[in-house]
Amino acid sequence: MSTGNHHSSKNNIPYEVWWEDQQLFNPNANNNSCFYMGGTLAKCLLHTPQEDPPDMFRRVVRASKFRHVFGQALKNDQCYDDIRVSRVTWDSSFCAVNPKFVAIIIEASGGGAFLVLPLLKTGRIDKAYPTVCGHTGPVLDIDWCPHNDHVIASGSEDCTVMVWQIPENGLVTPLAEPVVVLEGHSKRVGIITWHPTARNVLMSAGCDNLIIIWNVGTGEAMIQLEDMHPDVIFSACWSRNGALICTACKDKNIRVIDPRKEKIVAEKDKAHDGARPMRAIFLADGNIFTTGFSRMSERQLALWNPKSMEEPISVHELDTSNGVLLPFYDADTNIVYLCGKGDSSIRYFEITDEAPFVHYLNTFSSKEPQRGMGYMPKRGLDVNKCEIARFYKLHERKCEPIIMTVPRKSDLFQDDLYPDTAGPDCAIEAEDWFDGKNGEPILISLKNGYVPGKNRDLKVVKKSNVLEGKPAKKAANTSPAESKASPHPSIQNEGKLEELLREVKSLRDLVTLQDRRIAKLEDEMSKVAI
Repeated sequence: MSTGNHHSSKNNIPYEVWWEDQQLFNPNANNNSCFYMGGTLAKCLLHTPQEDPPDMFRRVVRASKFRHVFGQALKNDQCYDDIRVSRVTWDSSFCAVNPKFVAIIIEASGGGAFLVLPLLKTGRIDKAYPTVCGHTGPVLDIDWCPHNDHVIASGSEDCTVMVWQIPENGLVTPLAEPVVVLEGHSKRVGIITWHPTARNVLMSAGCDNLIIIWNVGTGEAMIQLEDMHPDVIFSACWSRNGALICTACKDKNIRVIDPRKEKIVAEKDKAHDGARPMRAIFLADGNIFTTGFSRMSERQLALWNPKSMEEPISVHELDTSNGVLLPFYDADTNIVYLCGKGDSSIRYFEITDEAPFVHYLNTFSSKEPQRGMGYMPKRGLDVNKCEIARFYKLHERKCEPIIMTVPRKSDLFQDDLYPDTAGPDCAIEAEDWFDGKNGEPILISLKNGYVPGKNRDLKVVKKSNVLEGKPAKKAANTSPAESKASPHPSIQNEGKLEELLREVKSLRDLVTLQDRRIAKLEDEMSKVAI
C-alpha cells in the first residue's frame, strides 16, 4: 500500500489529492470521486493543504519503515540439498541456526540424529556426511546456546536431553559422545530452550507434563515444575531477561510462571478455543503473543497483558488452514513472523502501542510447503544489504535460506533498522540466576558488522542431583520393591557402564567406516559396469 498527495488548484483554491494503493493520481477528480487504477479501487478526497489528511487514510495507511519489507529465496547453489528432513510427527521447527552453523533434524535409522553444517557449506550434502547421533530415539527439538556458537542442546523420544560441543570447523567424524546427558524426564522431551541471559541454564519440557530447569555446567536438575500442567505442554518461552516463563498447554491455558518461586503468576483459560496446538511467546515489553485456533478451526493470533489476562488486547483471525503457526520474534524491531507448518508462506506483523496493536505488514509466498523453519539471530545478518531477518526453510529434501530486506537507497549503516541487539555475552552466571538475580541482555552495535569472538569449551563438573535429596511428592504410589532399589549406582556398576559405553562407541565408529567402504566399493562397481 502507498499513499501520496498532489498539490493543485481548482477555482483558484489550492487543494490536495490523497490516494490509496496508487502510484498515480487523478488531478481532475471531483470531491469524493472513485476510480480504478492498476486494478485497484481508489478514493480521492480534495481538501486544502492547510487541512489535515482525512481520518480514513490515517486509519487505513499507517506509516512504518517496515511496510515495504520483501522476502527473497536464495538461488539453488546457496541452498543445502539432498537432506532427509525428519518425518517425526511433532510440531517443532526441526531447524536451529546461529552465525556459524545450521542444524537440521534428519531421518536416521536406529536412533535419532541431526546434521550440523557450517553456513558456507552449501550445495549437495553427501549422504556420508557426519551427524550428531548419540540419541537412541528420534530427535524432537534442538536449540543453539545463545552464549556459545559451538554448543547445541537436543531433546529426544529417548527421554533425555543432551548437550553437544561442535568443533570449530564443523564435524569431520560422527559425534556420538555428548558433553553431558541430562536425565530426569519419564517421557519424550519435545521442547528445549536456553536461558537468554544466564550462562548454562537450560529449560526442557516433556510429554510427562514436567518442566525441568538445568544447570548444564554441573549437570544438575535445579528446578522441577510439577503439577502445573495437567496435559501436554505445547510451548515454553523465557521472558526477555529470563525472570519468567510462559507456557501453552493442551488444556487450552496460557500460564506465566516464576520458575524460581515455582509459582504461577498469571493464567488464562481457553486463550484459544480450538483443540489444535497453541504457541505463546514473550515480547520485549512483557506482553504475550499467542497463536492458536478458534472453535471453528480458524487460525488466530492474539496479544495479552499478563497483568490483566481476562480479555486479550487484540485478537485477529487469519485463515482456516490446519498447520500450527510457529511465531519468530525480533525484539529489536518488534516484528513477529508467522510460519505455518505445511504452509508455503511467511506472514509478518508489527507490534505497536497503537490500536489495533498487531499490524499486518506483508506475506512472503513460495510454491513449496515448509516442513520446518530456522531463524537467524540478528547478529548473523548482513547489515550492508539492509537484511532484517533470515529464515532457513526446510523442504522434504532441502534447506532453503530466505532473506527479508528493507529497500534503502543509501549504502550507509541504517541505525533505525539496527538498534543495539543482544550479543553473545551472558549477563550473569547460572549460580547467580538460581540465587534470585536477574540480568538484562548485554547489547552490541552492528554498525561495523558482527565479528564472532573466541568461544570457550563447555566444561561440566558433575554434581549429585539436588532434586534427589527432595522428598518424593508421590511416594504413596511407589511399591516397597521400588523403594528398596538404590538410586545411586555402585562404583563397580559405574565402571561397567563406562566400559560398555566405550565398546558401543568403538562399534559405532566401525559401522561408520564399513558404510564408507561399502559406498566406495559400490562406486567402483558402477564404473566397472559402465
